[in-house]
Parts: sequence; C-alpha cells; structure tokens
Amino acid sequence: MRTSSETRGTLRRTLGGVLVALVGGLGLELGFGPAPATQPALAFDGTITSDTAALNPGDGVRQADAADGVDAQKAKEFSALQYAADRGHLVAQWKVGRMYAEGDGVPQNDLRAFDYFSQIANTYPDESPGTPQARFVANAFVALGRYYLAGIPHSKIKADPQRARKMLTYAASYFGDPDAQYQLGRLYLRGTPNDPHQAARWFLLAAAKGDCRAEAVLGDMLFRGEHVPRQAARGLMWLTLSRDCAGSTVPWIKPLYDNAFRHASEDERAMALVYLENWLKERRPD
Repeated sequence: MRTSSETRGTLRRTLGGVLVALVGGLGLELGFGPAPATQPALAFDGTITSDTAALNPGDGVRQADAADGVDAQKAKEFSALQYAADRGHLVAQWKVGRMYAEGDGVPQNDLRAFDYFSQIANTYPDESPGTPQARFVANAFVALGRYYLAGIPHSKIKADPQRARKMLTYAASYFGDPDAQYQLGRLYLRGTPNDPHQAARWFLLAAAKGDCRAEAVLGDMLFRGEHVPRQAARGLMWLTLSRDCAGSTVPWIKPLYDNAFRHASEDERAMALVYLENWLKERRPD
C-alpha cells in the first residue's frame, strides 16, 4: 500500500487542484444520507457588544509604537491597514482582526479581534459564495465560532456553545467553508447534542475539499468502524491522503495512519490503493 514519495506527491498535487465538494454522492455511498442542505443567507443577528463597540482602534497603534522591539515598518503597515479597516474595507478588517488575534505586530487582544470579525459578519453575511471576498467572511464566522466556544477571559464574551454552533453552521452551509465543516464535525462528534452521523457528513464535505484534519478523522472513523459501518479500505484511503497532505504540520495524523496501516490486511491495503487511483482518475481534468 505504501506508495513512493514521488507518487504520493503527484497524487497530492493533483488532488489539491481538482478536489471538489461532494453533494451527497459519497455521503450516500457511506450510508450517511444526503449531504446537509445549504442554509438560506439570513441576516446576522449582531455580535458587537457595548464594550467592543466602544473600543478605539487607534489605541492599538499607540500601543504598538510604544512596545519594545516593534518594527517601525510593521507599525506603519498596521496603521495603513487599520485606516482602511475603519472605513469598511473587508479584507483590511479581516487582516487587522487576525493581527490582533495572533499578536502579529500588535499586542495580542482577542476582544479587539472579536470586534473586527463581528464587523465583517454583521456587514457581509449575504456575500455570494465563490466571490473573492466570501472566504474572508466565512473565516470571520469561524473565528467568532471559536471565540464563543471558549469565551474571552475577563470580558463579556462568555462561552456559548449554542451560539458557536450557529456561527460554524452558517459558514459551513452557506459558504461551504471546509474549516467550518471540520469544526462543526468535531462539535457533533464530541459536543452536545452528540450526533456522530451528522459529524461524519461534515467531515466528508471538508475532506472532499482537501482538509487534512477532516480526511484523518473520517478515515479513522471508517477504518475502525466507530459510529459508522466499518469500511477499512476506504478509511485507509482517507488516512493516506491526510498523511500526505499534512506532512509534519499536524503531528497527530501520522500515528493514525501508521496504526491503520499496521492493522490493515493485504487485501485492505490493495483496495485502498484502488480507491486512491479511482479518486484521482474521477477528478482529473479532461
């Protein structure tokens, strides 16, 4: 079953360019039923709170200028981005939000990041999927979902799993965002309510778009027959794709693949290779 490094690289490069979302086909084959229906684009119900709305974004520039070791050019770039963000430029708002979330060139501040992501979600919830801006809007919803999962310490943003699920569901269904689909799958697998079959649907949709984590979790579920009918060869196929996709960037994936490969029979390994070849053939451009 082990393919050469060159073959695996070719598979991944080709798949990366041509993988598309499956709207029910594989879901039916795996016995999960039809894929989740796309939700209508409903107006976002407002996430900016009184304490986040009162923030003065200019404070971030002053803090950045005063901080030891902050590169002057970085501060200048941030100032320009913030100027555009405060005038409603979507991508600038997203970038500033990410910078605050990650502490990239400015003091890390989740509350300010939450504020910028909320502005995007409030203003652009009906952005047409597939447009260049749609992925930024979807990512903002995912970021808000993560904040609501854990809450923001020392703020009024408390953990609210139900609201987090709504954020992720919107990004996963309306925008078809694979990260949101993976995160939503995790919620259904481990959260409340617990619905492993719903989780498998979301993992499948994300895996079909090349999300390495979803490929790994779905593959592991199928190989072990956990919550779904056991399909060891198909599970090994997903785990192989996941291993080649993630490399060393997601360290928990390779042990899952190694364990499956070690316990797979020769027939299962051979069939997994057939599935890989068919998967690639069906998605190769004419």
